[in-house]
Amino acid sequence: MKPKKVAILTAGGLAPCLSSAIGALIERYTEIDPSIEIICYRGGYKGLLLGDSITVTPTIRANASILHQYGGSPIGNSRVKLTNVKDCVKRGLVKEGEDPQECAARQMIKDGVDVLHTIGGDDTNTTAADLADFLEKNKYNLTVIGLPKTIDNDVYPIRQSLGAWTAAEHGSRNFSNVVAEHNANPRMLIVHEVMGRNCGWLTAATARHYQDGLKHQAWLPELGLTKERFSVHAVYIPEMAVDFDAEAARLTKIMDEHDNVNIFISEGAGVADIIRAMEAAGQTVVRDAFGHVKLDSINPGAYFAKEFASKIGAEKTLVQKSGYYSRAAAANLADQRLIQGCVDLAVECALRREGGVIGHDENQDNRLRAIEFSRIKGGKPFDIDTPWFEELLAEMGQTKGAHVEVAH
Repeated sequence: MKPKKVAILTAGGLAPCLSSAIGALIERYTEIDPSIEIICYRGGYKGLLLGDSITVTPTIRANASILHQYGGSPIGNSRVKLTNVKDCVKRGLVKEGEDPQECAARQMIKDGVDVLHTIGGDDTNTTAADLADFLEKNKYNLTVIGLPKTIDNDVYPIRQSLGAWTAAEHGSRNFSNVVAEHNANPRMLIVHEVMGRNCGWLTAATARHYQDGLKHQAWLPELGLTKERFSVHAVYIPEMAVDFDAEAARLTKIMDEHDNVNIFISEGAGVADIIRAMEAAGQTVVRDAFGHVKLDSINPGAYFAKEFASKIGAEKTLVQKSGYYSRAAAANLADQRLIQGCVDLAVECALRREGGVIGHDENQDNRLRAIEFSRIKGGKPFDIDTPWFEELLAEMGQTKGAHVEVAH
């Protein structure tokens, strides 16, 4: 039985796919069956609990293509976990004694919604999984269909999450300006911190995109414009152990020869060591509603900068983060193609009322399908044995080092 009304929400952190995915969903429903009503809940699961929604009018439908030109999410995000009752009560989203999942189900029924499209990362989709399970167990005839966005590209078992390619491109673009700061001071150390809590894919992909761009640059060595000075000299990600002394010796040679060193690190690199040091010192490690450490509070970029600066004799250190620049970008053409394919299948699934998370299933020959919610989880590590990453490290003269098992 086809739906009469569908709802869309975006949740979690931003990624360069949210606005485009909303636009693609509206366009596809309008193309397939314009009689199906659409609403968008404001601010993710928060809007769902509060019944705060936007009706998709004929004007919005006619102009939905505009959404492909924008980053961010025009309908807003929030970080709300429906099974964290205490947090939902504290934030005034439900009353004491109420079950947030029950409230969400009742709101969907009140709004006449048959299908809920969630666009988010592992937290969004595990929350969607909890909700879908609740709806099934309690005999609600409601369907939840997820679209996987995360710039970390770390969702099991999805080959490529929406927005990650764009984030890598824009992180590279950001650094292409930052790197010129090496002219500002002798013996300059620049640390580029890239988003990626448990997974180093984005850091690696950003470095690869940046290094590939250098191949098309023109250089003037006689005036100090050399590929070596503009290159990435080291990449550190959560999946690799870092031998600070050995790396310092290697980077010192680069500093002595080229007068600068450029490092890319994931925001999750070395976090376990930093947390242990903080807790040993009696400091409180701040966590969010999902139990994740708030990385801004521990500042891995500054930690790496401090560790290396004295060891390699840096006179000045600059730490720059590209995360907010990257994650709020509009989806590039590669991501738009991926989004469109996923959206087309999401609407097909909605018409036949099939739930799940839409993605290329790594355990089923990378086939695009509605993946069972029970199989969705975050924290998928980047495979450091990937050939293009090994080639990147070899180009920099960096050894791969030991594998590190990253906690999910």
